[in-house]
Amino acid sequence: MKKIVLSLLAVVGAEAISAQEKGMSCRVVDQESKRPVAGATIQHKRTRLSIVADSLGNFSPRQLQADLGQKLPLLITAVGYGRQEWLWKMGDSVIYLQATANEMDAVVVSGTMRAVTRSSSPVPVEVYTAQFLRKNPSPSLFDALQLVNGVRPQLNCNVCNTGDIHINGLEGPYTMVLIDGMPIVSSLATVYGLQGIPSSLVERIEVVKGPASSLYGSEAMGGLINVITKTPDKAPRFSLEYTGTSWREHNVDAGLKIKTSARSTALLGLNYFNYTHRMDKNGDNFTDLTLQNRLSFFSKINWNRAKGRQAGMAVRFITEDRWGGEMQWTRAHRGGDERYGEQISTNRLEWIGNYQLPTTEKLVASFSATSHRQRSAYGTTLYDADQYIGFGQLTWEKKLGSQHEILSGIVTRYTYYDDNTPATRKADGKTNQPDQVVIPGLFVQDDIKLHKNHQLLAGFRYDYDKRHGSIYTPRLAYKWKFSSMDHLRLNLGTGFRVVNLFTEEHAALTGAREVVILDKLKPERSYNASLNYTRKIVAGQGFLNLEAAAWYTYFSNRIVPDYQTDPDKIIYANLDGYAESAGFSLNLDGQLNHRIRFTSGLTLQDVRTIQRDQGGRLQTNRQLLTERWSGTWTLSYRLGNSGWSADYTGSVYGPMLLPLLSDLDPRSPQSQVWSLQHLQLTKKIKAGFELFGGIKNLLNFTPDKGNSFLIARANDPFDKNIQRDASGAILVTPDNPYALSFDPTYVYAPNQGRRVYVGIRVSR
Repeated sequence: MKKIVLSLLAVVGAEAISAQEKGMSCRVVDQESKRPVAGATIQHKRTRLSIVADSLGNFSPRQLQADLGQKLPLLITAVGYGRQEWLWKMGDSVIYLQATANEMDAVVVSGTMRAVTRSSSPVPVEVYTAQFLRKNPSPSLFDALQLVNGVRPQLNCNVCNTGDIHINGLEGPYTMVLIDGMPIVSSLATVYGLQGIPSSLVERIEVVKGPASSLYGSEAMGGLINVITKTPDKAPRFSLEYTGTSWREHNVDAGLKIKTSARSTALLGLNYFNYTHRMDKNGDNFTDLTLQNRLSFFSKINWNRAKGRQAGMAVRFITEDRWGGEMQWTRAHRGGDERYGEQISTNRLEWIGNYQLPTTEKLVASFSATSHRQRSAYGTTLYDADQYIGFGQLTWEKKLGSQHEILSGIVTRYTYYDDNTPATRKADGKTNQPDQVVIPGLFVQDDIKLHKNHQLLAGFRYDYDKRHGSIYTPRLAYKWKFSSMDHLRLNLGTGFRVVNLFTEEHAALTGAREVVILDKLKPERSYNASLNYTRKIVAGQGFLNLEAAAWYTYFSNRIVPDYQTDPDKIIYANLDGYAESAGFSLNLDGQLNHRIRFTSGLTLQDVRTIQRDQGGRLQTNRQLLTERWSGTWTLSYRLGNSGWSADYTGSVYGPMLLPLLSDLDPRSPQSQVWSLQHLQLTKKIKAGFELFGGIKNLLNFTPDKGNSFLIARANDPFDKNIQRDASGAILVTPDNPYALSFDPTYVYAPNQGRRVYVGIRVSR
């Protein structure tokens, strides 16, 4: 690692000397804070030639005109700033931009699959910039999303720390994760989709809450998270970030921009995370935090083509080894019953790209492909799985008159899955039969301008799955701009999720089980209505952005796996009833006197299932591991022009129902109110060089507070000493007074307590 860093620093030095030799350099900065404006666009008003400032706001007029002996009429624009005209002349080196109240009005693509400003989108899209993520540096985007209102990273196991992302209380399989608009996560790999992306290469994260299946298909039933990486033009020539914690965690992000040809530029990114120190602060003889050794490589290349046509490609490779279990576990114990451990080795490759066809019509072909290979051991159960997913899409964007903007497309998704369990064997129990599914589809949407203040979006998608037949997904969105600062949006939509029997559910890994499907499974369907209101308020030198939303979603045909009826079977069936999700959220984002910046969010929600009991009566059950209310906040303060700044961030969650094993289980049936709070200080030494440090989990909260234990029967992880009756039920014995078996799924918050961290951030 030292050799890699030294090599990258050497490249930086060489490029810096080269830049000086090129001569003239100018910088775009904020009028009030005097900070550089990264990614500003500078356009020559006569020739219309444009360039983009780097991450430090730097650009050279020579890129716009070789002869600098005359004045240049320039137009400078940047997201969050007013348009600035500048008649540049020799000797000028700094141009100031004035921030506006529309600072969060970024260009978004996730809501409509078209690039529009956030205020122009009829579908509500939340945007979180790279600067927002730096307020609480995390080794993965999975952890960083804890500061997003209504989004919660959920851990599903105390031992291996696998998890998923909940949006408005809905579990991970209902959330689609994309990189640059292309789906890259499947049910087998939800824990890896948001890990290993170098944070220095992330431009922003877009979050859409509510069904997005009419555009993105299955798995976008509850919402989507789109990670937008930087384009090579806006990325720094070199970036390096290191963070280390008192728990002996080490995270390194490195990025490098390379000019590969006269018309192409590439980005190279490297992420390395290491945590190999065993900790057991709750005294159960199990690791509190899974040990990990992860290396991720990311590469992206864009080509500059005639008439501004798109062409780009990106590749990401992740290799990881993680394990958790008894403190005495070693590799020699893997798969045995002497010491319990869960060890997972993963190699994952992702490939995405897009190419705009050289036609008069705007036709864009895009694709994504993933290969996921997992070799793991859960106690004595060996679980080996391979999954390959291919996704192809061709879109046609067409403007009809002044009122209609049409987007249509054809899509195809192919999924291959194979493992070493009975789930992928034929009925004879001997012949292997990998699961292979092809789902073709098409979609169309019309963005209609009814009036200068009224906008209507109508969309429809059709998919065909041989297991379910035809699937229809309509959508309707209406936006009313009743003032320049007030917007009201009404969205009506449907979602669907096709059958996927293969996930990282630990109950399916406890031994050989026969997969039983009752009747013919129908795809899950959802019907959603949401109302969203935004208001921008300008007050003196500050501003306040307010966003309020209410939603209701009805689910039918929900597919529920039953592991309890027969210990030798996994029984899949559609829910005999329905499910509901309803809630309200409020987001505030503001700035005072260019020194104080804050965000805050509150979400109230009710997620439940209504199903018939054996007597045919409907019974309402609140969903497990789902809080009824939650809140998030960030508070940032800049100490004048000293280079010092402070960030106080946090999240708080209301009680949630927890999974108990029996009526005698002494653990609390619901969690207490809990909060994760963080404090950070940053010192900007000079442009492109920062030191930062702070404390994570200030309150030192861990879920064992109020519970005598978290992992059931941690002293007997292979159930060697439990006794059962003739029916298989566990008996109460002096050694097992609560009639429990080993179970690590009683988890709702990280086991990692308070820790100090320090870091360095370099950008050139």
